[in-house]
Amino acid sequence: MSVPAAKYLAQIIIAGTQVVGRAFARAVKQEYAASQQAAKNAGGGRHGTRKAAADTVSGMTLQEAKQILNISDVSDKESIIKNYNHLFEVNDKSKGGSLYLQSKVLRAKERLEMEMLNQQKTQAEKSKRSSDEPYS
Repeated sequence: MSVPAAKYLAQIIIAGTQVVGRAFARAVKQEYAASQQAAKNAGGGRHGTRKAAADTVSGMTLQEAKQILNISDVSDKESIIKNYNHLFEVNDKSKGGSLYLQSKVLRAKERLEMEMLNQQKTQAEKSKRSSDEPYS
């Protein structure tokens, strides 16, 4: 290989490395920004952390779970159970329903139960904090 060809090859390799490096840095910045936005949307703090963890564990957001079970108030356990039972039965495979939809209904119920538990924990922490504060 001649000297000019080696020089051009080295320049091509360097240019390619720079392009890949810049693209990687841009992707990391975008992922960081998306992560920050997700944390902000989750509400921040302990409750936000729990909410984000529940979204990750269940594979479903709270909003999606509420839409699937047609629920507006997460604390209305009676409506959740009623809608869950109805949708679960309607989508029973033996009745010609869809196992996929049935599993989505189950995941939605589980996600709403997680949210109720998270709200109870948050409320318990708030009441504990308020009882721990000294009286003025």
